[in-house]
Amino acid sequence: MATILAYTSPALGHLLPMSALLSELADRGHVIHLRTLSSGLKTARSFGFTAEAIDPDIEAITQDDWQGSNPIAALRISASVFGRRAGREVDDLADAIATVKPDALLLDVNCWGAVCVAEAGGIPWASFCPYTPLLRSPGVPPFGIGLRPLPGVLGRARDAAATTLLLAPLERVGRRPLNAVRTRVGLEPVKSMDEFLRRAPLMLVASGKPFQYLQTDWGDTVHMIGPCAVRPGADVVPDWLSAIDQPIVLVTTSSEKQGDTELISTAMAALADEPVHVVATMPAGEPTGVRTPANATVCKYVAHDVVLDRAVCAITHGGMGATQKALDHGVPVCVVPFGRDQFEVARRVEVARCGTRLPARRLSVQGLHAKVREAMTMTEGARRVAEGFAATGGVARGADLFEQRVLAV
Repeated sequence: MATILAYTSPALGHLLPMSALLSELADRGHVIHLRTLSSGLKTARSFGFTAEAIDPDIEAITQDDWQGSNPIAALRISASVFGRRAGREVDDLADAIATVKPDALLLDVNCWGAVCVAEAGGIPWASFCPYTPLLRSPGVPPFGIGLRPLPGVLGRARDAAATTLLLAPLERVGRRPLNAVRTRVGLEPVKSMDEFLRRAPLMLVASGKPFQYLQTDWGDTVHMIGPCAVRPGADVVPDWLSAIDQPIVLVTTSSEKQGDTELISTAMAALADEPVHVVATMPAGEPTGVRTPANATVCKYVAHDVVLDRAVCAITHGGMGATQKALDHGVPVCVVPFGRDQFEVARRVEVARCGTRLPARRLSVQGLHAKVREAMTMTEGARRVAEGFAATGGVARGADLFEQRVLAV
């Protein structure tokens, strides 16, 4: 059996789905060593991994893209963050490799420096992407602002214009520090993020069709393996949850800081007179001074699986993990995107007819009420997406691919 070193960015939303794949590999007898965010070490070790924290200087470069005034500005901030982390990842991963002496590497796609080290080195490796990757595909709009797919000549012209006018300048922000790191480790510069991401011999993407657009084709080195959901605490139902005798609407906000706290108060107000109970989770911090109606419970964390088992709808901020977990349970969603990849998630929900989309700038009590009621009628689409996720083969298929293409067993 092989020794696998996994490396993630400082994001719980990346650690958890990668852990689902790593757990499958561990169950097959492989030894897992993980470098991840310090606050995730207890979780990582609960899965049985040997886990250590990444360089604290990397964690100190915080993701503050929520301060961007628009989606492009937010993406520009993200690109800058990944670029600044990349230089520190080079030495951090090199130190981890020297300590662990792994047979193979599994790297978070957001760890640009770590990916460059792997590409320049001689250890077999693969990348893991917990969101829709920034890869080009015919008929799929450029990633970032949540454009609806538009077929034909008009669609191709629009997508080309969006790439040139909006995303090309954004890519230049990220390519400068990325190519500086590539030069440092002896690699040629890249001309696009698409080119960079395709350097991975294998990329495993935590998603599936029809959530991803049906026309999506990223080539033979990129494989979708479902949402890669983990179920920590799924066997323990809190007493307060057991006492709820109404259908549940789950509301989620981001595990990383962003300006999405109003989603909780708006959802509670929108559903205060509905025959449902709102369960709202805020892993980045609970709200203060918010009135909680009788049919609502607000907490920092509760295992989403035990809530989704009884849910009729999930209102999400558009995080890939929370949204796909709800759909994996066959629960329709109402997505209110605030930033990051959330605009792309919301658009895919809308196109797949598994829920509704409400831009954060239009968030209101009346608007959210209407969108949630509409989403509740879309269980058929949610079940269709759940079936598509299952058809990917999940983490078992991901582990097969890793063994076959990386470990060559």
